[in-house]
Amino acid sequence: SISEVKNNMRKEKGLTFFVSLVYAFLFIPLFIIVVTSFGENPTIQFPIEGFSFKWYANVFENAAFADSFLLSLKIAFFATVLALLVGIPASYALARNNFMGREWLKNFFLSPTIIPGVVVGYSLFQFIVITLQLPVFQGLLLGHFLVSLPYIIRVVGGSLEQLDFSIEEAAWTLGSTKAGAFFKVILPNITSGIFASFMLAFINSFNNIPVSQFLSGPGISTLPTALMSYVEYNYDPTVSALSVMLMLATIVLMYLIEKTLGLSSIT
Repeated sequence: SISEVKNNMRKEKGLTFFVSLVYAFLFIPLFIIVVTSFGENPTIQFPIEGFSFKWYANVFENAAFADSFLLSLKIAFFATVLALLVGIPASYALARNNFMGREWLKNFFLSPTIIPGVVVGYSLFQFIVITLQLPVFQGLLLGHFLVSLPYIIRVVGGSLEQLDFSIEEAAWTLGSTKAGAFFKVILPNITSGIFASFMLAFINSFNNIPVSQFLSGPGISTLPTALMSYVEYNYDPTVSALSVMLMLATIVLMYLIEKTLGLSSIT
């Protein structure tokens, strides 16, 4: 009826208005950061006065940012590789076998993504720094490995659950060993999931703040930690310029995933 059509139109307009508010809430702060990064004044202000790229140049001239950037790359890469080495076999075991406590074990592996980051960071600080007394770099690497592992298990596990394991059994009947079938049959069929999980875990590790904040030490800090320390004593648009550069880097990575695998690979 006409009344039902009008009601549906009103609902659609209301939903559109609500969605627009959500998008505005998400994107307006990002827009403000981008604009303030080009201001001439030595303080962050909006709207800006003048136009300059000097704050982007200041990012590259700051030695603390350069050192922390390299450290973040190193920690994120090695932590993600270690997470892959552990997460792929763990995902395979969880997907291939049906045993008592399987769901509980899945939830345990995914728990770092559910628990608030501050709680995870403090818990890792108590365990790694206080109990194990590991050096700063090793402790930071272990912490990032633990927070990266759930992303590997989640994405690779999703790829394995969609895989038809009869092809692996066929390889067994043709004389392949279980290890050979895993490397020659299983891994090639989940390559997209492995790559997507690597990118997702790498981005999460690189941008992680709570764990890095608790596990950093003198002379060793990741880029997000160095950025927060910089903000404590400086309020110039260098912070905005660096934030824009990090946003662009993340967008490029997600664009590469979309063009090579499709965003559905990481969901």
